[in-house]
Amino acid sequence: MLFPLENAGKIWYNKVWIFSFEGGERVHKRYLKNFTGRLIITAFFAALQILAFIVMLVMLSSYIIPISFTLAIISMLVVILVINQNKNPAYKLTWSIIILTFPIFGGLMYLAASLQSSTYLFKKKAAKAKAVVEPYLHQDPAITEEIRAVSRTTAAHVSYLATKASFPVYKNTEVTYLPSGEAKFDCLMEELRRAKRFIFLEYFIIQEGIMWDSILKLLISKAKEGVDIRLIWDGMGCIGTLPKNYDKTLRELGIKVMIFNPFVPIATVIQNNRDHRKIVVIDGHTAFTGGINLADEYINAYDRFGHWKDAAVMLRGDAVKSFTMMFLGHWYMANPTDPYIDKFLYRPAPGEFIIPTSRADGYVQPYADTPLDGECVGELVYFNMINKAEDYIYIMTPYFIPDNELLTALCFAAKSGIDVRIITPHIPDKWYVQQVTRSFYGVLLDAGVKVYEYTPGFIHSKVTVSDDRIAAVGSINFDYRSLYLHFECAALIYNNPAILDAKRDFTEALKVSEEVTPEIYKKMRGRHGLVMSLLKLFAPLL
Repeated sequence: MLFPLENAGKIWYNKVWIFSFEGGERVHKRYLKNFTGRLIITAFFAALQILAFIVMLVMLSSYIIPISFTLAIISMLVVILVINQNKNPAYKLTWSIIILTFPIFGGLMYLAASLQSSTYLFKKKAAKAKAVVEPYLHQDPAITEEIRAVSRTTAAHVSYLATKASFPVYKNTEVTYLPSGEAKFDCLMEELRRAKRFIFLEYFIIQEGIMWDSILKLLISKAKEGVDIRLIWDGMGCIGTLPKNYDKTLRELGIKVMIFNPFVPIATVIQNNRDHRKIVVIDGHTAFTGGINLADEYINAYDRFGHWKDAAVMLRGDAVKSFTMMFLGHWYMANPTDPYIDKFLYRPAPGEFIIPTSRADGYVQPYADTPLDGECVGELVYFNMINKAEDYIYIMTPYFIPDNELLTALCFAAKSGIDVRIITPHIPDKWYVQQVTRSFYGVLLDAGVKVYEYTPGFIHSKVTVSDDRIAAVGSINFDYRSLYLHFECAALIYNNPAILDAKRDFTEALKVSEEVTPEIYKKMRGRHGLVMSLLKLFAPLL
């Protein structure tokens, strides 16, 4: 942590308040103020929509019997449509339950959620931006042949992402595993100070406080030096954490801003598709990803749910190219495309950028997942890791709400003698999500999976490591939102020393975690069994 909390105060810095020495209490109050104000606006518009619906019902009351009959028929037809769609069975079951529980309006609810022009336009923008950057993501066949000659198992991992998802695997990339928000913060500040050409940042949550204000002060300084600063934040993730018109303020300070999928207080399914990615790219040669957002709880400067445990990785070298293209793919959804993308690629002069040999061993394959293409990249990578594990697979995740396929794979691995261990939070950020997570413990324990809860607080790391040979570090949780609804990213790391660092981090977290035994789980079921069962019905929507 860079700043002592006892020195609380604020600095006026070129039209923006920099709370670099601010205590957690003030951050919390400002967060509640921002959130409450926008919540009131959202509630107001929601009330208007409900009122309009009631008025429509009153006007049509004299036709209530034929209308009800017609809507019930529509609901029956919609259930048939839902069942025959090529979607996850859990989604189909959940929607079928909703429609049949509310037969008059259930079908209309589904149609209203599915048939929206905003969804079509959103997909069109994403496809257009993807077409611009995808030509830069081509695979070097020499690398894949080299991998295939060494390991067929690794080649199978590589092949899916390289051929089906268009994310190349790279050599010549140094990987540094960062086991906490504090470690990432210190490392990120150091790298930002070295920036000479451009800085790209993309985050789900940004919140004023020690962490963000320290970064912002540095970004303002870099912008004055002529560094191209571009910032993306999610419209929903930052709805209560940043002031109104904050993007305009930053633009006046020389920082280019894009708000991804801005929140609109109108019922629209596209609001489910959030940018959950965490990406930093500096000068095309250095990148960060992981679970850590830019807010004070991530560096334990603000205590929300006990000790906050998180993780990230820093990459240097060739693999950074993919993160550059991921960022530009989102940037170009709302901004004119730059005809000279090549300027964002790093081509070092001789001797300018040397990759240390030990940390650049093996291969790195950055990848992203989008809810718009029907390809569940994040889930399939996890599925592949589980199925190909030979000795162990260790998982740290804040939310464990798997679909049937992932759950079956984990249970089968454990039944086959693979050491399967999962760490989830003991202190949750969302009580109902924890209850759903715990509802899966029984089947896992019966299969031989070892389940632990991180007792010091909230574990937010999204890290999966297997067999000392492969690890995935990124933003992707083991839940429906990450796997089906959100835009996500991660780095898949093969045969690099950072894998053992991730394993050590898991082992250290295990030391302060409580194992969930069958006896402990029985007590959980005794206290909250009914709540677990009811919430589990709506797991795909949580």
